[in-house]
Amino acid sequence: MSLTIEIIILIIAVGIFGIFAGFLLRKKLSESKIDIAENLADKILKESQREAETIIKEAQIKAKDKFYQSKLEFEKDTKEKRLEAQNVEKRLIKKEENIEKKIGLLDNKELSLNRLEKNIVQHEKEIIDKEKNLDNLVEKQNKELQRVAGISSDEAKKILMSAMENEARQDAAKLIKKIEEETRATADRKSKDILATAVQRYAADYISENTVSAVTLPSNEMKGRIIGREGRNIRAIEAATGIDLIIDDTPEMVVLSGHNPIRREVARISLERLISNGRIHPARIEEIVKKVGQEIDETIIEAGEQATFDIGVHGINPELIKLVGKLKYRTSFAQNVLQHSLEVAYICGIMASELGLNPKQAKRAGLLHDIGKAVDHEIEGPHAVIGADLAKKYGESAKIINAIGSHHNDTDQQSVLAILVQAADVLSAARPGARREMLENYVKRIEDLERIASSFSGVSKCYAIQAGREVRIIVESDEISDEDSVMLARDISKKIEREISYPGQIKIVTIRETRSIEYAK
Repeated sequence: MSLTIEIIILIIAVGIFGIFAGFLLRKKLSESKIDIAENLADKILKESQREAETIIKEAQIKAKDKFYQSKLEFEKDTKEKRLEAQNVEKRLIKKEENIEKKIGLLDNKELSLNRLEKNIVQHEKEIIDKEKNLDNLVEKQNKELQRVAGISSDEAKKILMSAMENEARQDAAKLIKKIEEETRATADRKSKDILATAVQRYAADYISENTVSAVTLPSNEMKGRIIGREGRNIRAIEAATGIDLIIDDTPEMVVLSGHNPIRREVARISLERLISNGRIHPARIEEIVKKVGQEIDETIIEAGEQATFDIGVHGINPELIKLVGKLKYRTSFAQNVLQHSLEVAYICGIMASELGLNPKQAKRAGLLHDIGKAVDHEIEGPHAVIGADLAKKYGESAKIINAIGSHHNDTDQQSVLAILVQAADVLSAARPGARREMLENYVKRIEDLERIASSFSGVSKCYAIQAGREVRIIVESDEISDEDSVMLARDISKKIEREISYPGQIKIVTIRETRSIEYAK
């Protein structure tokens, strides 16, 4: 509409402009040209009117097109909204139907529950009535029994309990006697088994390797020179070193046997020097052995000082440093004890640093933890206890002494440091390859441990851990009780002792777990 008004205004403006133009032409032109001007004005006016009509028609057409397009878009939007509203209405109708069905089901369930509740109440009443009747019957029977027997119920209970007590005492006495006899027989047999097992394990192949040394000879003729006239040279060597010389049919070799590794090393070096020099007689033997002994002592002190320097520990008593150096010539299952002590010291220091403890004190305890092995062939007792006594003798602190003495649970652990030393000792000694054991034998032993544990009924899972030093067994709680789990661990340990050869000891742990699961709805 606004476009049409603008067109009309434009037309009027054009008309006014034409009239004004004609008026001006009339004034300026001569009278002779007034008619021509009027005709021209009429012509311009008519053309203006035609152009205005054309513009009006075009504007009307455009307005109609725009109106039609707007109408189509409105109808399209309206149709889509109508369809959407119909879909929503259908979904609402379906939901209402489902809700009505659920309400009906709930009503039915409520009716069923009410009926069940009524039945339960009725059953409870019946049960209560039956219990009352039973109580009455029992009371009548008791009275009748008392009347017939001529004694009261309390007197009957006393008589019965007395009889049962006497019978139980007799059975207990028989059982105690049987247990005592079995215990004596078992103790005798067990002690024999323990002694046989100890001897067998002590005589294993790696023991002989750690108690003998071999010296290669340039020729078999040297054996006669070592023995000497009427055996005086070999007796002089054995007397000076305290080591036995074994000269047999083995070609070009002499075996030195002895439990003291330092004396064995002195004997080995002395014999090698005597052989290389060629002069073998008692005086020369004593001279060489004395000189080599001094050199070994110096080497021991240097090894101990180097070990304390490497780990950064100072202020250790010189006698303890000498004992640390002696560990250089001591092995445990073919693992050098000095290297093992250094490993334990480093591991202890690292763990102590992670826990915010004193790393130097931890390294000191780790280095000295096996100090008893330097003299355990001379002093009786566990090496941990011997080491603790030595540490106490040479002025070590109470924490260090406890850590040394308790790293094999010979005494109670009284500090975190003791636990760290024990853990580091296990890490250094139990890792595969640290001690003399082939990988195949190690894997076979682990598999045998798990096989033996799995062979018992009621075992769910089993795992050999800590390089075969511990076996953890998970049992079925519905098949094995707490008391049965104790016997299961004992039976498994007995079977392992019978079927497997191993160094040290193996810990058997049975784990029984009961779970009760319920869901809140």
